[in-house]
Order: sequence, then structure tokens, then C-alpha cells
Amino acid sequence: MERMLKVSQEHVWIGIEDQHVFFGLTNYGQSELGQIISVDLPEVGDKVERGEPFGEVESISTVSELIAPVSGTVLAINPELENHPAVINEDPYSEGWMIEVRLKDDSEIKSLMDMDEYYHFVFPDRQ
Repeated sequence: MERMLKVSQEHVWIGIEDQHVFFGLTNYGQSELGQIISVDLPEVGDKVERGEPFGEVESISTVSELIAPVSGTVLAINPELENHPAVINEDPYSEGWMIEVRLKDDSEIKSLMDMDEYYHFVFPDRQ
């Protein structure tokens, strides 16, 4: 099933499947960070709040907070990231997903960009 993707200004994508959404880091976001060496994510059952940090990614050069694009309850964490966090670099939109969340308020999705809008946000000088 093809997920509808929406993206925040903080470079976190959400893949929407009914009331469940998957969070991940955009290709641009991961490329700006460089090689990711560890990920700190919430636990299953934790609440995430739109606009608030839900975790951190550490790359060779920096540690960066991950800002939640929508609010909800964590249903799953990608087990692959514990032993192989660089999967975020290798496949950011599929195998590199971070958490699955039960959406609290689907109206929050309206504030996010589609991929075309995000491209123009990241590269404002390109047509």
C-alpha cells in the first residue's frame, strides 16, 4: 500500500495509513546530518506532542533533536535502528522509518507540506 507522505519544516516526514502514521527523517534531513550512528526514540505507549522533541539522532558530527510533526501515542519503534541506525541514511522513506504513532488529531496533518511543497521549501531557488 502506498503511503501518503507529508513533511514538516523540521525535516520529519509522516507516512499516513488511516489513523496510524509513521515518522522518519527526510532524505534532505539525513543528508545534512551525515552518517547516523545512533538514535534515541520514545518507548511504546509514550505520547508525542506536535512541535515537541520526540527523540534525537546522532551523526558523526552532531546530535539533532527530532521534532514531532503531529501528536499521538507511540505504537511501535523500528527495531532495525537499534543495531543499524544508518538505515536512515540508506533508505529514509521506507526501511529507515523511526516510530509508528496512533494519530491524536488528524487535522494536524493539514499544516504539513506535501513533497512538492517541501522541495521548494528546501530549495527555494530551484524551479
